[in-house]
Amino acid sequence: MFPSKALILGLGKSGRCAAQLLCSKGVEVLAVDENPRLEVGGLLAQGAKICLGPLPDGFWEGAQVAILSPGWPPHSPSCQQATQHGLPLWGEIELAFRCLPKGTGPLLGITGTNGKSTTTALLGHLLSQARSPVFVGGNLGRPLTEACAQVFAAHAVELSSYQLETLHEAAFLGACWLNLTEDHLARYGTMEAYEKAKLHIFERPPPGAYAVLNADEPRLWGHAAALKEKGRALWGFSLEKEKPEGVEGWARRAEGGAELYTPQGKWFFPLNNRSLRGRHNTANAMAALCMAHAYGIPPPALAQGLSTFEGLPHRLEWIRTLDGVEWINDSKATNVDSTLVALQAVDAPLWLIAGGRGKGASYQPLINASRKKVLGVLTVGEDAPLLAEAFAGEVDTLDCGTLREAVLRARHLATPGQVVLLSPACASQDQFENFEERGNLFRQYVEAL
Repeated sequence: MFPSKALILGLGKSGRCAAQLLCSKGVEVLAVDENPRLEVGGLLAQGAKICLGPLPDGFWEGAQVAILSPGWPPHSPSCQQATQHGLPLWGEIELAFRCLPKGTGPLLGITGTNGKSTTTALLGHLLSQARSPVFVGGNLGRPLTEACAQVFAAHAVELSSYQLETLHEAAFLGACWLNLTEDHLARYGTMEAYEKAKLHIFERPPPGAYAVLNADEPRLWGHAAALKEKGRALWGFSLEKEKPEGVEGWARRAEGGAELYTPQGKWFFPLNNRSLRGRHNTANAMAALCMAHAYGIPPPALAQGLSTFEGLPHRLEWIRTLDGVEWINDSKATNVDSTLVALQAVDAPLWLIAGGRGKGASYQPLINASRKKVLGVLTVGEDAPLLAEAFAGEVDTLDCGTLREAVLRARHLATPGQVVLLSPACASQDQFENFEERGNLFRQYVEAL
């Protein structure tokens, strides 16, 4: 039953879109956000009733469902109040699924700790080579509720564990799980609970459903047999392993690209697009190939899509080559693991710009990865002293203070054949609003050189 009155918890991007969609359908909307300075004039004009601050007693009276924003923890007092009064918790993804227009194409979902955004964007690009129009969004930029306004041929949807927690009826024809590493443990407490949240992507398989799993991760591949038993055709990808028995399709890294094995044959796809540099992007590309081909995209269209994919901003994004020096923006690397991936992806000697608001992780892995590759570290932000301490005796560091100063110093230090890489290993909020602002300013500074 679709609600006639709904409570929205959190008015970030997805919460706002959920509220707007419900208002447009004549649903009475009650919305709560803890930010007292939030601008909500547009929603008020649409008829929503809004409370900025703690959820007051009785505010939810008459509501039949609570729509939970991804960043709003289910154990928060507001959620507990809602559930104690019998309100089911939906996420924006669940709401969108129930509102998609008749005749629209299937949902193809991607989850994982790392690589979700690039893989989802690439999947959308591959689909668009043979289908039109294609929706690309979810956790990536556009809330899925934006897809409710028109019919799409297919939907490439990035899904965080937070979004997967609140699914009830939403079903994904294709479901891909890229990887699982320690993250969000403050919310989940254990890796087992985090893993369980990720598994929700495979529930309620529709006819023709398939699963794509990273076979290089035993924890993920351990679910392969159970997924087949529940009705999903199994596809896998691996950087090293040969195709095993019992899989419908398989992608494997090959010299200069990737090989795709299907019941119809075997194809080789070059991976010489610099937007897909690095082992991690080879894995992402193989996952997207499996997802797209299992859906029905033919090999020629896949090859065209791989060669023309422009990548995402702030993720190993090539900015320019100036006097033989390549400048790369990886501002999205807000933790040590992400910067490790960047260091492995860049083959040339490089100058690393790093720092910001650290997350408490050890920087020692960066030292090991930097030997024989990193010429120097230009540090910025709050964790500059900790980075300097960690690299002491291994790699020279220069305390630049600001990102602009780091760019100016790198301009004088780097020589032809070298790379300047912004990959901070830290959050941005000490000096910037978010990693996007940090990356955009880096691009501006580099383009002004």
